[in-house]
Amino acid sequence: MLIIGDQGFGDCIQFGRLIPWAALLAPQPILACSGELTPILRQIPGIGKLVTRWEDTGDYDAFIPLSGLPRLAGIGTDNVPPAGYLAPPARLVEEWREKLDKLCPKGKKRVALVWAGRPTHKNDKKRTMRLKQFAPLFARDDICIVTVQKGEQIAQAGGYYGRAPLINLGPDISDFLDTMAILKNVHRLVTIDTSVAHIAGAIGVPGALVLPHAPDWRWLLNRDDTPWYPSIKLYRQQKAYDWTGVVERVAADL
Repeated sequence: MLIIGDQGFGDCIQFGRLIPWAALLAPQPILACSGELTPILRQIPGIGKLVTRWEDTGDYDAFIPLSGLPRLAGIGTDNVPPAGYLAPPARLVEEWREKLDKLCPKGKKRVALVWAGRPTHKNDKKRTMRLKQFAPLFARDDICIVTVQKGEQIAQAGGYYGRAPLINLGPDISDFLDTMAILKNVHRLVTIDTSVAHIAGAIGVPGALVLPHAPDWRWLLNRDDTPWYPSIKLYRQQKAYDWTGVVERVAADL
Protein backbone atom coordinates (compact mmCIF):
# COMPACT_ATOMS: atom_id res chain seq x y z
CA MET A 1 0.00 0.00 0.00
CA LEU A 2 1.11 3.54 -0.78
CA ILE A 3 0.33 6.34 1.72
CA ILE A 4 0.67 9.79 0.18
CA GLY A 5 1.60 12.84 2.26
CA ASP A 6 -0.90 14.94 0.34
CA GLN A 7 -1.25 18.04 2.52
CA GLY A 8 1.08 20.50 4.25
CA PHE A 9 3.82 19.76 6.78
CA GLY A 10 1.50 20.19 9.75
CA ASP A 11 -1.09 17.79 8.35
CA CYS A 12 1.52 15.09 7.78
CA ILE A 13 2.85 15.49 11.32
CA GLN A 14 -0.67 15.39 12.76
CA PHE A 15 -1.92 12.35 10.83
CA GLY A 16 1.38 10.45 10.87
CA ARG A 17 0.32 8.94 14.20
CA LEU A 18 -2.17 6.79 12.27
CA ILE A 19 0.44 5.09 10.09
CA PRO A 20 1.02 2.25 12.64
CA TRP A 21 -2.74 1.57 12.53
CA ALA A 22 -2.68 1.45 8.72
CA ALA A 23 0.33 -0.89 8.85
CA LEU A 24 -1.75 -3.42 10.80
CA LEU A 25 -4.09 -3.66 7.81
CA ALA A 26 -1.44 -3.41 5.09
CA PRO A 27 1.99 -4.31 6.51
CA GLN A 28 5.09 -2.36 5.47
CA PRO A 29 3.33 0.49 3.64
CA ILE A 30 5.24 2.88 1.41
CA LEU A 31 5.11 6.49 2.57
CA ALA A 32 5.61 9.23 -0.03
CA CYS A 33 6.27 12.65 1.47
CA SER A 34 8.28 15.83 1.18
CA GLY A 35 12.00 15.52 1.88
CA GLU A 36 11.78 18.04 4.72
CA LEU A 37 9.60 15.61 6.67
CA THR A 38 11.74 12.49 6.34
CA PRO A 39 13.94 13.15 9.42
CA ILE A 40 10.91 13.03 11.71
CA LEU A 41 8.42 10.73 9.95
CA ARG A 42 10.97 7.93 9.74
CA GLN A 43 10.60 7.69 13.54
CA ILE A 44 7.07 6.33 13.13
CA PRO A 45 6.94 2.52 13.37
CA GLY A 46 5.40 0.35 10.70
CA ILE A 47 6.67 2.15 7.59
CA GLY A 48 8.17 -0.24 5.06
CA LYS A 49 9.76 2.36 2.78
CA LEU A 50 9.87 6.16 2.82
CA VAL A 51 10.28 7.91 -0.53
CA THR A 52 10.39 11.51 -1.75
CA ARG A 53 10.08 10.84 -5.51
CA TRP A 54 7.22 9.10 -7.32
CA GLU A 55 9.60 6.95 -9.38
CA ASP A 56 10.94 5.40 -6.15
CA THR A 57 7.62 4.04 -4.88
CA GLY A 58 7.91 0.71 -6.67
CA ASP A 59 4.88 -1.55 -6.97
CA TYR A 60 1.80 -1.19 -4.78
CA ASP A 61 -1.75 -2.53 -4.99
CA ALA A 62 -3.63 0.27 -3.21
CA PHE A 63 -3.08 3.87 -2.18
CA ILE A 64 -4.60 6.42 0.18
CA PRO A 65 -3.79 10.02 1.09
CA LEU A 66 -2.39 10.39 4.58
CA SER A 67 -5.18 12.87 5.33
CA GLY A 68 -7.71 10.11 4.61
CA LEU A 69 -6.54 7.84 7.43
CA PRO A 70 -8.56 9.53 10.23
CA ARG A 71 -11.79 8.95 8.29
CA LEU A 72 -10.87 5.36 7.49
CA ALA A 73 -9.96 4.72 11.13
CA GLY A 74 -13.17 6.31 12.39
CA ILE A 75 -11.37 8.97 14.44
CA GLY A 76 -13.53 11.42 16.39
CA THR A 77 -12.88 13.80 19.26
CA ASP A 78 -13.13 10.96 21.78
CA ASN A 79 -10.65 8.47 20.28
CA VAL A 80 -7.71 10.46 18.89
CA PRO A 81 -4.48 8.41 19.20
CA PRO A 82 -2.25 9.98 21.87
CA ALA A 83 0.50 12.50 21.21
CA GLY A 84 4.12 11.80 22.14
CA TYR A 85 4.77 9.75 19.01
CA LEU A 86 7.75 11.88 17.93
CA ALA A 87 10.95 12.81 19.76
CA PRO A 88 14.21 14.57 18.86
CA PRO A 89 17.51 12.68 19.28
CA ALA A 90 18.86 13.02 22.83
CA ARG A 91 22.24 14.09 21.44
CA LEU A 92 20.64 17.01 19.59
CA VAL A 93 18.59 18.06 22.62
CA GLU A 94 21.79 18.25 24.66
CA GLU A 95 23.60 20.25 21.97
CA TRP A 96 20.84 22.85 21.88
CA ARG A 97 20.64 22.92 25.68
CA GLU A 98 24.29 23.89 25.84
CA LYS A 99 23.80 26.59 23.18
CA LEU A 100 20.73 28.07 24.86
CA ASP A 101 22.38 28.01 28.29
CA LYS A 102 25.03 30.31 26.82
CA LEU A 103 22.68 32.54 24.84
CA CYS A 104 19.74 33.02 27.22
CA PRO A 105 20.13 34.98 30.47
CA LYS A 106 19.88 32.79 33.55
CA GLY A 107 16.66 32.99 35.52
CA LYS A 108 14.43 33.92 32.56
CA LYS A 109 11.80 31.61 31.11
CA ARG A 110 12.47 30.66 27.50
CA VAL A 111 9.53 31.29 25.18
CA ALA A 112 9.88 30.04 21.61
CA LEU A 113 8.06 32.14 19.00
CA VAL A 114 6.76 31.71 15.44
CA TRP A 115 4.81 34.60 13.92
CA ALA A 116 4.58 33.83 10.18
CA GLY A 117 3.75 30.86 7.97
CA ARG A 118 4.61 29.97 4.41
CA PRO A 119 3.20 32.66 2.07
CA THR A 120 2.11 29.97 -0.42
CA HIS A 121 -0.49 28.66 2.07
CA LYS A 122 -3.99 29.54 0.83
CA ASN A 123 -5.04 30.98 4.21
CA ASP A 124 -1.75 32.62 5.10
CA LYS A 125 -3.24 36.13 5.29
CA LYS A 126 -5.62 34.97 8.01
CA ARG A 127 -2.99 33.27 10.17
CA THR A 128 0.30 35.15 9.68
CA MET A 129 1.11 38.07 11.99
CA ARG A 130 3.87 40.65 12.29
CA LEU A 131 6.55 40.23 14.93
CA LYS A 132 5.63 43.59 16.48
CA GLN A 133 2.10 42.33 17.20
CA PHE A 134 3.56 40.18 19.99
CA ALA A 135 4.56 43.31 21.92
CA PRO A 136 2.71 42.22 25.09
CA LEU A 137 5.20 39.36 25.35
CA PHE A 138 8.16 41.60 24.68
CA ALA A 139 7.17 43.93 27.53
CA ARG A 140 7.90 41.25 30.12
CA ASP A 141 11.30 41.22 31.78
CA ASP A 142 11.04 37.67 33.15
CA ILE A 143 11.26 35.86 29.80
CA CYS A 144 13.68 35.35 26.93
CA ILE A 145 12.25 35.16 23.40
CA VAL A 146 13.72 32.34 21.31
CA THR A 147 12.63 32.62 17.69
CA VAL A 148 12.26 29.42 15.70
CA GLN A 149 10.87 31.30 12.70
CA LYS A 150 12.10 30.26 9.26
CA GLY A 151 11.86 31.95 5.86
CA GLU A 152 12.06 35.57 4.74
CA GLN A 153 10.09 36.84 7.75
CA ILE A 154 13.15 36.23 9.93
CA ALA A 155 14.25 39.69 8.77
CA GLN A 156 11.66 41.26 11.10
CA ALA A 157 13.86 40.27 14.03
CA GLY A 158 16.29 42.98 12.93
CA GLY A 159 13.80 45.64 14.02
CA TYR A 160 12.99 44.06 17.37
CA TYR A 161 12.54 46.28 20.38
CA GLY A 162 11.43 45.08 23.81
CA ARG A 163 12.40 44.45 27.41
CA ALA A 164 12.66 40.70 26.88
CA PRO A 165 15.94 39.57 25.27
CA LEU A 166 15.42 38.06 21.81
CA ILE A 167 17.57 35.19 20.53
CA ASN A 168 17.11 34.66 16.78
CA LEU A 169 17.79 30.97 16.08
CA GLY A 170 16.11 30.85 12.68
CA PRO A 171 19.30 30.97 10.57
CA ASP A 172 20.83 28.13 12.63
CA ILE A 173 17.93 25.69 12.24
CA SER A 174 18.75 23.07 9.60
CA ASP A 175 15.62 20.91 9.74
CA PHE A 176 12.63 19.85 11.83
CA LEU A 177 14.89 17.82 14.15
CA ASP A 178 16.62 21.03 15.21
CA THR A 179 13.24 22.66 15.82
CA MET A 180 12.13 19.71 17.95
CA ALA A 181 15.34 19.77 19.98
CA ILE A 182 15.06 23.52 20.60
CA LEU A 183 11.45 23.15 21.76
CA LYS A 184 12.56 20.55 24.28
CA ASN A 185 14.72 23.29 25.82
CA VAL A 186 12.08 26.00 26.27
CA HIS A 187 9.27 26.52 28.76
CA ARG A 188 6.60 27.20 26.14
CA LEU A 189 5.98 27.80 22.46
CA VAL A 190 3.88 30.72 21.24
CA THR A 191 2.91 30.30 17.60
CA ILE A 192 0.47 30.93 14.82
CA ASP A 193 -1.22 27.98 13.09
CA THR A 194 1.76 26.43 11.32
CA SER A 195 3.84 23.24 11.32
CA VAL A 196 5.78 24.16 14.48
CA ALA A 197 2.54 24.00 16.47
CA HIS A 198 2.11 20.39 15.35
CA ILE A 199 5.71 19.56 16.22
CA ALA A 200 5.28 20.93 19.75
CA GLY A 201 2.03 19.02 20.20
CA ALA A 202 3.48 15.78 18.85
CA ILE A 203 6.42 15.87 21.30
CA GLY A 204 4.33 17.11 24.24
CA VAL A 205 5.82 20.61 24.63
CA PRO A 206 3.44 23.21 26.16
CA GLY A 207 2.26 25.67 23.55
CA ALA A 208 -0.01 28.67 23.01
CA LEU A 209 -1.57 28.61 19.55
CA VAL A 210 -3.16 31.85 18.31
CA LEU A 211 -5.98 31.24 15.83
CA PRO A 212 -8.02 33.35 13.40
CA HIS A 213 -11.73 33.83 14.02
CA ALA A 214 -12.57 31.18 11.40
CA PRO A 215 -9.89 28.57 12.12
CA ASP A 216 -8.86 25.51 10.20
CA TRP A 217 -11.31 22.63 10.77
CA ARG A 218 -8.95 20.61 12.98
CA TRP A 219 -9.12 23.18 15.80
CA LEU A 220 -12.92 22.91 16.09
CA LEU A 221 -14.91 25.80 17.64
CA ASN A 222 -15.67 27.29 21.05
CA ARG A 223 -12.92 25.54 23.02
CA ASP A 224 -9.42 26.38 24.19
CA ASP A 225 -8.05 22.83 24.02
CA THR A 226 -7.60 20.25 21.27
CA PRO A 227 -7.95 16.46 21.46
CA TRP A 228 -5.08 16.15 18.99
CA TYR A 229 -2.50 17.81 21.24
CA PRO A 230 -3.17 17.96 25.02
CA SER A 231 -0.12 20.19 25.60
CA ILE A 232 -1.46 22.96 23.32
CA LYS A 233 -3.84 25.71 24.45
CA LEU A 234 -5.85 27.65 21.85
CA TYR A 235 -6.29 31.44 21.79
CA ARG A 236 -8.92 32.59 19.30
CA GLN A 237 -9.70 35.93 17.65
CA GLN A 238 -12.96 37.41 18.87
CA LYS A 239 -13.65 38.83 15.41
CA ALA A 240 -12.14 38.28 11.98
CA TYR A 241 -8.70 39.78 11.27
CA ASP A 242 -8.57 41.43 14.71
CA TRP A 243 -5.71 40.21 16.91
CA THR A 244 -6.56 42.71 19.65
CA GLY A 245 -6.49 41.02 23.04
CA VAL A 246 -5.28 37.65 21.75
CA VAL A 247 -1.58 38.11 22.53
CA GLU A 248 -2.48 39.91 25.77
CA ARG A 249 -4.26 36.73 26.92
CA VAL A 250 -1.26 34.64 25.95
CA ALA A 251 1.11 36.90 27.89
CA ALA A 252 -1.15 36.92 30.94
CA ASP A 253 -1.21 33.12 31.03
CA LEU A 254 2.55 32.61 30.92
